[in-house]
Amino acid sequence: MNNNPMLAMSCLIQGFQLLTRPELRKYLILPIVINLVLYSVAFTLGYFYISDLIAQIIPSWLSWLEWLIWPLFFMSFSIIGFFTFTVIANLIAAPFYSHLAAKTLDIVSGQQNNIEEQSTSQVLMSEMKRMGYILSILMPLLILFIIPGINLLAPFLWALFGAWGLALEFMAYPLENKGMLFSEQKQLAKSSRLSMVSFGGLAVLGLSIPVFNLLVAPAAVIGATLFVYKSNK
Repeated sequence: MNNNPMLAMSCLIQGFQLLTRPELRKYLILPIVINLVLYSVAFTLGYFYISDLIAQIIPSWLSWLEWLIWPLFFMSFSIIGFFTFTVIANLIAAPFYSHLAAKTLDIVSGQQNNIEEQSTSQVLMSEMKRMGYILSILMPLLILFIIPGINLLAPFLWALFGAWGLALEFMAYPLENKGMLFSEQKQLAKSSRLSMVSFGGLAVLGLSIPVFNLLVAPAAVIGATLFVYKSNK
């Protein structure tokens, strides 16, 4: 894929613009409802617990830096919550997102494209491998929050990997439609790290904005499809 961060971010922005296309409407309604329910739960939990958790993590002698550290920690723990709920929402809405990616490709290419159908076991195994990969890195990163000094860097590392993980999640739909499972997707993604992190970072930013975040997942699926298509032109 193209290692051009500006192209990746512009594709995500175009994804939001294409949400208004009537041809895509039937693939959007249920995913948006699913996101509404799950993100409402995530936001409510975050509202009650994140501020207390930040207060416990930041030592008293660094309280004067709270105005700077608090937003970073809020972003990190938002990523944990929203990333988790995004993955759950994507699992539930996967059939709709696969067809959304396919229909988007039809629109931008101007022709009917065949989807390489995969068995349920193949898709589930691919998803399990993706989740295993993400958790194998997220869990060690969690330890950084309890190491004095290093815990100041933890939010940045969380944000960086959160962007990478979300990009992998959204790019999966157009790539799986091409018959690629997770091991192949990961290798392809590694060839365009800057694009992936830029795309995922912009998605993370969108997910952190209440109400607006309901549209981020379907827009990101469309944007990922555009990016894969343009990268192969």
